[in-house]
Amino acid sequence: MTQVDVLLGLQWGDEGKGKIVDVLTRKYDVVARFQGGPNAGHTLEFNGIKHVLHTIPSGIFHANALNIIGNGVVVDPVIFCKEIDKLIALEPHCLSRLEISRKAHLGPGRQRQIYCSVYAPSFIIIITIIE
Repeated sequence: MTQVDVLLGLQWGDEGKGKIVDVLTRKYDVVARFQGGPNAGHTLEFNGIKHVLHTIPSGIFHANALNIIGNGVVVDPVIFCKEIDKLIALEPHCLSRLEISRKAHLGPGRQRQIYCSVYAPSFIIIITIIE
């Protein structure tokens, strides 16, 4: 039997969802973010190093969890690329555990002209922004 659990926040502000998901992730195969845009950030701390995630699910720090950015998520490419750069610096292979729905929304915070290319094996995103 397949079990699905959902953690929903019903308040605006820091409810600790990212921290709760991080604790629970060890038991799950998939962690998905299904709606919303880049937020103030889920702050997690490992070995004295603080990590702030705005778009990427907090399960990315667990090798056993596939992380999905789903259909209802608005991805700001500038914020997303900064997150990716920081994660790759810590763990180069973390992108193999991250997938983005083709129906996720591309929504920059201000008017930008964006060029994006995606390459295999997992994905490498190259974005050029002209402001």
